[in-house]
Amino acid sequence: MTVATGYEHIVLNEEKVPLITGTSMKVIELILDHKAYGWSPEELHFQHSFLTMGQIHSALAYYWDHQEELDLDIENRLKKVDEIRQTIKPSSLESRLKAKGII
Repeated sequence: MTVATGYEHIVLNEEKVPLITGTSMKVIELILDHKAYGWSPEELHFQHSFLTMGQIHSALAYYWDHQEELDLDIENRLKKVDEIRQTIKPSSLESRLKAKGII
């Protein structure tokens, strides 16, 4: 079950996570590509050719209208990744590279 948002190409799933209509792609995933790589809408379209320019622009508009909430989500995701990394032992390759002073 999804809920309309007022943005033509954006819906909210049961957990109130914004998705791009007709896909399983979360708005936050597209925004992370936009922020991490500095991709323009045209480059986002090139990299995600299954999305229309309308879907991309709707996702960007949704982000700018909900920036505080989505930036907090990004920050929480990064914290979770850091927590997980701290619990994982280094791989044997990583240990060998560290022992040789390569990393």
